[in-house]
Amino acid sequence: MGKVQPKKNLGQHFLKDTGIAARIAGSLTGKGYDSVLEIGPGMGVLTGFLIKRGFPDFRVIEIDNESVHYLHTHFPELKTILTGDFLSMDIDSYFTGKMAIIGNFPYNISTQIFFKVLQNREKVAEITGMLQKEVAERICAGPGSKTYGILSVLLQAYYHTEYLFTVSEHVFSPPPKVKSGVIRLIRNDIRSLDCDENLFVRVVKACFNQRRKTLRNSVRSAFELSRDDYHEFGLRPEQLSVDQFVNLTRWIDENRVKSE
Repeated sequence: MGKVQPKKNLGQHFLKDTGIAARIAGSLTGKGYDSVLEIGPGMGVLTGFLIKRGFPDFRVIEIDNESVHYLHTHFPELKTILTGDFLSMDIDSYFTGKMAIIGNFPYNISTQIFFKVLQNREKVAEITGMLQKEVAERICAGPGSKTYGILSVLLQAYYHTEYLFTVSEHVFSPPPKVKSGVIRLIRNDIRSLDCDENLFVRVVKACFNQRRKTLRNSVRSAFELSRDDYHEFGLRPEQLSVDQFVNLTRWIDENRVKSE
């Protein structure tokens, strides 16, 4: 079988540079897990290097049937090729212990991949991936940065984030219109936040959905409060650290007017 044709509707951009593939595969620490899942292997340029690393349990998941057939033909040593959409995958039914996720993530679902990782944070010990540079920078941005936002706060609450390196658009087929960034997230020691975690998500989203406004305005438009004297209400959301968002969530929980 010849080359797989990249499909626009699947957001496929196949990496051609084996040196970059080797760097991405080598970015996994291999610590704290036995299972590794590669998302969207395509023609396996990253897969080959991951096989060489010899993880006890290495699997791939691919939605494109043409790619699945190609992988079966060219990587007979690959024991498990899962066919389907990672976003609808029930991770618990496939992996019992800690795992890592890696891939050259399709641009059109990269953000959704990280939200799914958040939902499975007790199982996903590490994630290394290549995605559009803008999103990669956003995930790793700290307080005070213009790119610091919802995804930054929610992921950094549970993961150490690290921007590893930038990848040119010219090493893909077809080349995307933007540069890519490779990042690594490693699960931190926070098992649960010191606040209502569902409310924490609501608070972070409410604040950044009106990021030009002060916290007072964005919080008051999202929650009915019994008081209006929180000491950081004059700040804007991008100025708050994860811990400050936790404190704000706790204060809102104590001072919101509960209708029930």
